[in-house]
Amino acid sequence: MTLLDGQARTGTVARINPVAKLAASGLVAIPLVFTLDWVSAAVALVLECLLIPFAGLRWGEFWRRTWPVWLAAPLTAVTIALYGEAGGRVYVEWLLVRVSDGSLELAAATLLRVLAVALPSVVLFITVDPTDLADGLAQIVRLPARFVLGALAGLRMIGLFVDDWRSLELARRARGVADRGRLRRFAGMAFALLVLSIRRGSKLATAMEARGFGAPGRRTWARTSTFGAREWVLVGIGAGIAGVAIVAAVLAGTWNFILGPS
Repeated sequence: MTLLDGQARTGTVARINPVAKLAASGLVAIPLVFTLDWVSAAVALVLECLLIPFAGLRWGEFWRRTWPVWLAAPLTAVTIALYGEAGGRVYVEWLLVRVSDGSLELAAATLLRVLAVALPSVVLFITVDPTDLADGLAQIVRLPARFVLGALAGLRMIGLFVDDWRSLELARRARGVADRGRLRRFAGMAFALLVLSIRRGSKLATAMEARGFGAPGRRTWARTSTFGAREWVLVGIGAGIAGVAIVAAVLAGTWNFILGPS
């Protein structure tokens, strides 16, 4: 099962190695994580928005995939505006709530930063197949095969959680124990799902060991993972966005390295 089916799987971005997507999104995110200014985040977001139409996604699909980001970013900004570090003119002050020029500026920077970090990651990884990612991590990044295969097997199991939850809910209803007590029912189902997941994981680990997935020695792979010109172009685009955002923030005088001296 892939993370995406349909037209986007046949686009140019879909054929790029997942390792390059991971590197590009990391290059964009790292500078924004280590600074709290609105200029770098805004510049990065604008450049990303200019490139998103070339990702090969339909707009309907784009909004369906990214709506959690558009919901989480304003909520995060509101929290920072109410409880962030105060500075300058204070507009509202009540108990722990203090809205000021400083907290509003931090809220705007946080809003833009969340969008600039999350949107390219979501867009790039919509078209990633877990097996392709595992192949790239093992063959290109040279991560241990045991770790990569275990992570891939666990990722494949995530899709079963929804089915398991639905089955548990139907079973409890059939037994007449799901009519009331929502919190108690949720806790009971969560514990049952945890136990079921542990049992399935143990069986999967035993099956993989029996089939030689944990054997020592150099491992062979069914598919070759390549890293060519398209991948380097994508990595260069990520580095370029990060570089332009940093330069713009430095020139504007808003660069605020959070690990620097206070």
